[in-house]
This record gives sequence, C-alpha cells and structure tokens, in this order.
Amino acid sequence: MSEEKTSAWKQWKKNLGESRPWHLIDPAQRTTNDIAASRYDLCKGCEHFISATTQCTKCGCIMKAKTLLKNAECPIGKWGQDLTPSM
Repeated sequence: MSEEKTSAWKQWKKNLGESRPWHLIDPAQRTTNDIAASRYDLCKGCEHFISATTQCTKCGCIMKAKTLLKNAECPIGKWGQDLTPSM
C-alpha cells in the first residue's frame, strides 16, 4: 500500500493546528510573554530553526510570531498549547 503524499499547503495547515495568523491581533489568543520567550528559546536551539529568517523548516512558520499564539504547537513536540516547554 502506497502512502499518499501531502501537499505543502495541506501540511502547512496541519502544522498550524488550531492557531491562525490573524489570532496575533486578538489578545485572548496570545500567550504570556514568559511562555512565548521559553518557546522561542527552545526554537533557537533546534536544528530546524533558521536564524536568518527566524523560521522553522518543519512547519514553515515565523517562530517569533508562532510562539506568541496560545494554541500553537511545535510540530516535533518541543512545546505545546499554552503550556510551558516540555523539554
């Protein structure tokens, strides 16, 4: 049985989880600055992080923005929805 290849668009939408870019302008959808900073610190130490663009090669997101979103998650499980980092 062959696996169906997921399009880049579908993968990007899946990686977003419950978060959407427009949630950045809704204060109720944002996490605390401490949690965002902890998440971003984990991202900066990750092998999938591109420091020049602050982008993740796994999810394609700009991590300075994604780490601020309450319902965002790391695609490889380093941090989850509005929780402290898991590592």
